[in-house]
Amino acid sequence: MRSYLLALIVLASMAYAGAPRVVPEILDSIPHETSHFTQGLFFDGKDLIETTGQYGESGLYRRTPEGKILDSARLAERYFGEGSIAVGDDIFYLTWKSRKAFIYNRKPFRAKGEFRIPTEGWGLTYWQSALLMSNGSDELLQIALGAFNVVGSIRVTDEGKPVTNLNELEIVGNTLYANIWQSPLIAVIDLPSGKVLKYLDFSSKGREIYKKFRNIDVLNGIAYDGKYLWVTGKYWPQIYKIAVP
Repeated sequence: MRSYLLALIVLASMAYAGAPRVVPEILDSIPHETSHFTQGLFFDGKDLIETTGQYGESGLYRRTPEGKILDSARLAERYFGEGSIAVGDDIFYLTWKSRKAFIYNRKPFRAKGEFRIPTEGWGLTYWQSALLMSNGSDELLQIALGAFNVVGSIRVTDEGKPVTNLNELEIVGNTLYANIWQSPLIAVIDLPSGKVLKYLDFSSKGREIYKKFRNIDVLNGIAYDGKYLWVTGKYWPQIYKIAVP
C-alpha cells in the first residue's frame, strides 16, 4: 500500500498541469481517528461532522476538535458511505454504488429517510439552494431539496480540459474546494464557471506521512470553520489547519 501511494504522489506531479499549484502553509493540527476512512468532513458550529466509508465500517460521527466523539450512527453493512453535508435540521449522507442517500436528524443523530441519487455518490456540499454532488467524473450535479431531482450540472475544467476524479467537496462562498481522488491535490474551483483556479498541493506532507504510517490511504476530507480550512485523509492521524488561499 505504501509504495502504491508514493507512486500516486509522483504521478500526480505529472498531471493537472494547467492551473498553478500552491503549497499551503500548515498552521496547526488536531488528532484524527486512524480507524476512520474519511469520506465527508464539515463543521457544525464548533463540532466536526465526519462520514466514513468501507463496507461494514461506514458511519456518521460528531466530534470535538480534541477528538471526543459526541454522537455516532452506523450504516448497514451492505452500504459503503461517502460524502455528507448538513442543511437546516438534516444531514445528507451519500453511499457509493447503491444509488441511495440517507437523511439524518442533525442533532441528535436519528435516521429520518432516504432518497435515490442518479449516479454513484462521492462528495457532497450545498450551494445556491441545492445539494452539489460529485461522482468521480468531471461533472458536479445540482440536486434539489425535497424532490431530490437533478436541476443542473457544472463541468469542471482546467484550461478547457475536463478534471475528473472529483471527490470530497467544501464550499466557501462561490469557491469550491475538491479533493482529486488518488492524488495529493485539492482543486480550487470557481462557481458557476467550473474553472480550476489553482491546486493546493499536499505532495510534500503526503510523502512525510506515508513514510511514517504504513496503513494510511489518500488525502480526503476538507472542512471550513468560517476562517480556516482543515484537511485530512483516509486513516490519517491528524487534521491540518491551513489558511484559505
